[in-house]
Amino acid sequence: MNLRGIFTVFRKEFLENLRDRRTIITALIFGPLLGPMLFSGMMKFAMNRGEATQTDLVTIAVAHGERAPNLLRFLDSRGIETEAHDYDDAGARAAVRAKRHKAVLLITADYAERFTRSDPAKVLLYVDDSAQQTGRDLTRRVRGAIEEYGRGIATWRLLVRGVDPLASMPVAVDTVDVSTPVSRAALLLGLLSYLIVLATLMGGLYLAIDSTAGERERGSLEALLTTPMARAQILYGKILATSSYMLLSLMLTVTACAVAAHFIGLERYGMSANLGPFAVLAIIVFMAPLILPAAALMTVVASFTRSFREAQTYVSFVIMIPALPLAFVNMLELQRSLPLMAVPSLSQHFLMTSVLRGESPALAEVVMSAGVSLALGALLSWVAGRLYEREAILG
Repeated sequence: MNLRGIFTVFRKEFLENLRDRRTIITALIFGPLLGPMLFSGMMKFAMNRGEATQTDLVTIAVAHGERAPNLLRFLDSRGIETEAHDYDDAGARAAVRAKRHKAVLLITADYAERFTRSDPAKVLLYVDDSAQQTGRDLTRRVRGAIEEYGRGIATWRLLVRGVDPLASMPVAVDTVDVSTPVSRAALLLGLLSYLIVLATLMGGLYLAIDSTAGERERGSLEALLTTPMARAQILYGKILATSSYMLLSLMLTVTACAVAAHFIGLERYGMSANLGPFAVLAIIVFMAPLILPAAALMTVVASFTRSFREAQTYVSFVIMIPALPLAFVNMLELQRSLPLMAVPSLSQHFLMTSVLRGESPALAEVVMSAGVSLALGALLSWVAGRLYEREAILG
């Protein structure tokens, strides 16, 4: 194999695409920088909103609140202000459906009588379960406050009757949380694997298309294939150039994610991001073997197309294939195991998650992940080389 020729093609493609503004923006700016910024911004917003939901003052409508003044005072002590209304059942339903209130609390007519008899005193909380997240958070907060009030009354009633409240709790469960700040953060930062995989693939998207379908459309591919070098070796140089841009995109994306994670403020919530220099390097090393099969796959797909636009349509769809196994991780509650390390992209996800959790994956798992990915990349590269041996490749 003429390695010198392969590197000559690699150098040509690499330098030519450095002058392509579209490639630079997509490979080195849009995905690697904008993606982590958006991710950190959304995470910070979500966490701040969740904190505000539990602490900020909220207002709910209460129908016939005069029937349960102590309950209303308790709600007020928990930051839940009440707004008096005289809704009946139909009015409360209509008010919630019309979005005039996110929740309506109706005190039933027999509330005081049942309360006095120590029977369960019923209250009705009207909500819309199809409402957005803020409405559901409000429902949980109001319901939790009412249940807390009920538990307090139950404890007081037992004490009045001379019964130890602990007698009603024959079994006490204490939850022992063995998680660490790093492992708790990994649950939140696990979404980074989707971002990193997609940003890495986007890094080589336009180069893979332009160096194959693009050259065919411009008419320069025929001249290139008439050189003394074997066609397969020319293509290997193109795949190598695509892989180099994907590697650059991977490095920039992981580094940007590490920087962005420090602005989320995980420490305020008892979490800590394990994204120091060594963790960043480990993630890059573990993710790198996925580059070769992805670059070769995009090249194979682009070889069947006739124009840049057609190739862009198909390859843009194909880059979703490596991210597809990641969709089943949470759905099937998959856990890291040696057989699953033979699935490209899924194995890289497990390895990256283990780094984020501060764990050290087994050597066999690392070897399985890298070996299968590189072997698949070599196979797809060979297939791409064989496809370019066809005369039909010139159109």
